[in-house]
Amino acid sequence: MANGKIYTTLLHITGWLLFLSVPFIFIFSQSIEGNARFLSGDPLNFLGFTIYIAIFYFHTYLLFPKLYFRKRRLLYFLSIAVLLTVVFFFRPFDRLSNQNRSRGNDDLERPGPLPHTQYRPPPIGQGRLPPGGGPGNKPPRFGSPANNSRMVPRVDIISIELFILVIAISIALILGKRWRLAVQEASRAEADKANAELSFLKAQINPHFLFNTLNNIYSLALTKNENVADSIMKLSNIMRYVTDDVNEDFVSLEKELDSIGDYISLQRLRLGKKAAIDFIIEGDISGKVIAPLILMPFVENAFKHGISNAAESNILIKLTATQNQIVFYTGNKLFATPRNTERTGIGNTNTKKRLAQVYPEKHLLDIASQNGLFTVHLVMYI
Repeated sequence: MANGKIYTTLLHITGWLLFLSVPFIFIFSQSIEGNARFLSGDPLNFLGFTIYIAIFYFHTYLLFPKLYFRKRRLLYFLSIAVLLTVVFFFRPFDRLSNQNRSRGNDDLERPGPLPHTQYRPPPIGQGRLPPGGGPGNKPPRFGSPANNSRMVPRVDIISIELFILVIAISIALILGKRWRLAVQEASRAEADKANAELSFLKAQINPHFLFNTLNNIYSLALTKNENVADSIMKLSNIMRYVTDDVNEDFVSLEKELDSIGDYISLQRLRLGKKAAIDFIIEGDISGKVIAPLILMPFVENAFKHGISNAAESNILIKLTATQNQIVFYTGNKLFATPRNTERTGIGNTNTKKRLAQVYPEKHLLDIASQNGLFTVHLVMYI
């Protein structure tokens, strides 16, 4: 915040120095002595600069935002007309340049001492002319060019152009700032929308995952399996992971695999020898992070649709970690009714959306079903 204010202040100072350099270049192109007088003379010489600075900030912080953006356009344009009138009659740039020119040329315009001559009276009959001149010299009448040049103010085009430049720069800065704020608001709204969608997807995954796990333990309890206590402990570990760590954007890969391992252990206890389950981890998984529960839906689908009481069931779950990527694979025979296949498609669609949000352009997902074999091949670049 402080750095932004310092940057803005330096930007304003630099901009005004560049702006004020334009009149200085014009003024300093004249006599050197006049320039010295200008810099060391009357402080009112800089009043023109002060007028432009006051107009800029008055327009930037009051006129444009308080009048124009609040639909008070008529009052805004009347205010601009008043400011333009002030510049027209005051002529800031012309006042600067004329003061400099007149001060620099004082020595040239001031007449020097007359040479010493002896006074000679005028010849007899040739006295002084009366005031106003002779018969051929009449005083200038009202409305003559001599009087009009004093009554009609001279138009200072450069002062007006500088006024228009100051207003244009002010408008450009205000519109640029509002555009940047609009872009930031749009980006923030898009990020909030993505986070809301991601939270919704997590909410869809977590209850479904816990519901299936509770069903597995319930099946063990019905058969009075001696591993019920161990299953409850594994479920406790899974629930701790789901409730404490799943709210984070990323968790360690080790925690994710521990949760998957506990889930597979619960499935092995429930299934016994009905299925051959292989869970393989290759590579170095330490120090790597992953989105929580991003792999669990594929594991759940493998057990939900890859187990049959009437046929041999084989499930392979494999994760390979390298320096720059995580490769995840599941393969199982597909024993699914049409209704279950539809629900599996919905789960895969939700997972695809989440992958697209968490790993945009950083993942490859291939889901295939051929010859009764259902496979998932996921590559995430980290």
